Amino acid sequence: MSLVTLLPFIVLIGAMFLMTRSAKRKQQQAAQMRNQMQPGSGVRTIGGMYATVKEVSDDTVLLDAGPGVELLFAKNAIATVLSDDEYNRIVHGIEHDLKSDADIVPDDASSLTETDEADGSAAAAASDDKIDLGKKDAAEDGAGAAEATGPTEAEAQDEPKKTEGDSGTK
Repeated sequence: MSLVTLLPFIVLIGAMFLMTRSAKRKQQQAAQMRNQMQPGSGVRTIGGMYATVKEVSDDTVLLDAGPGVELLFAKNAIATVLSDDEYNRIVHGIEHDLKSDADIVPDDASSLTETDEADGSAAAAASDDKIDLGKKDAAEDGAGAAEATGPTEAEAQDEPKKTEGDSGTK
C-alpha cells in the first residue's frame, strides 16, 4: 500500500482523536464543577430551572426551588453552578455592580423633552409653520388634473345616481 491510500485513514483517525480529547476535557470540567457544589450555591439545571443547593450527596443534589419546594436531582442534571452575583441578578433581579446614577435611564422620557422658556416659545412658533412634504393641494393642481381624473365632487353630486335597473341609455 502506498502512502496516498493510507493518508485519508490517518487524517480520519487523527480527527477522531482530537474530537474525543476535547469532549473528555469538557466532561472533566463539568464533573469538577459539579463536585465543587456547596449548600447555598445557585445552580441552573439542564431543564433551565434555577434553584439553590440545599444538600449534596455522592450522586444526587437536593435543591430548594422556592419556599417549601425541595427537589431531588441527579448531579448530572446540573448544567451550571452560578456565582452569587449572577444567581441574584437572574433570579431576584438584583444588580450588584455599583455604577454611577448618571448612567441610569429614567422610566419616562419627560426629562429628555424638557426645554428652557426661550426654547419653548421658539418651538411653539416653529410648530405653527406649515411644513411642505412635497404634496400639492387639489387647488394648486388646477383644472387640468381634474379633467384627467373625471368629474369633481360638485359635478358628481349634480348627476343622478344610477340604480341596478338603469342601463344608462336614454
